Amino acid sequence: MSKHEIIDLSEQVVLITGAARGLGRALSQAFAAQGAHVIINYYKSAAAAERLAKEIGDKAIAIQADVRDAQAVQAMVSQAQSHFNAPISTLVNNALPEFKFDGDARAKAENISWSAIEQQMGGVQSAVNAIQAVLPGMTDLGFGRIINIGTNLVQNPVVPYHDYIAAKSALLALTRTFAHDLGPKGITVNMISGGLLRTTDASAATPDAVFELIAQNTPLQRVTTPAELADTALFFASPWARAVTGQNLIVDGGLVKQ
Repeated sequence: MSKHEIIDLSEQVVLITGAARGLGRALSQAFAAQGAHVIINYYKSAAAAERLAKEIGDKAIAIQADVRDAQAVQAMVSQAQSHFNAPISTLVNNALPEFKFDGDARAKAENISWSAIEQQMGGVQSAVNAIQAVLPGMTDLGFGRIINIGTNLVQNPVVPYHDYIAAKSALLALTRTFAHDLGPKGITVNMISGGLLRTTDASAATPDAVFELIAQNTPLQRVTTPAELADTALFFASPWARAVTGQNLIVDGGLVKQ
């Protein structure tokens, strides 16, 4: 690829972290449907990642890497760019350190441990590692799209998951500061913040009654799906979002208004 101000989705190489299951799978499918080349990053879900790559076809490759490990991320990016003979043009920071949305079992203010918060901060570490790994290629292109996955619990912590929300709040801050630094290079940085999605591995522990309550209080009267949230990532990576950076778009059917 030569330098572009705008690169169509069908010409892009897209790295999605934590891409084998749940929201990551929906993101992979959404970009593949638009003709993009997709890198399906996974940590432990080898079988699911390989199945998804086979389902998508020649435009997908599954690559294992613990994205908390900067060297592993650099190796993954090098392998992917060699495979597709092109730099990564869009990065979706989706990988989530192990977490279960179970409000009854969550740690309360009086007993939340710093180690739990630190464990969730691994998601922030992963995002920084991935951004820094893809940055040289995006800089050469004069184009890049970085999309961070957040949560509407930052704006409306109806269930106060202290560790998870603290980490996503930090990622929102970095979305804004990285946007400032990378804008002159033609790289945008944005965040998509979903509500509770129906259903992912992380939300599988959520009782049906909670999903029903959310639906009742949401203008669209239903719970957002992973595929619906993935649609928004296509917007941020597309030519239509060329002047949008440093923003956080909440995708939850209108439950949280900003």
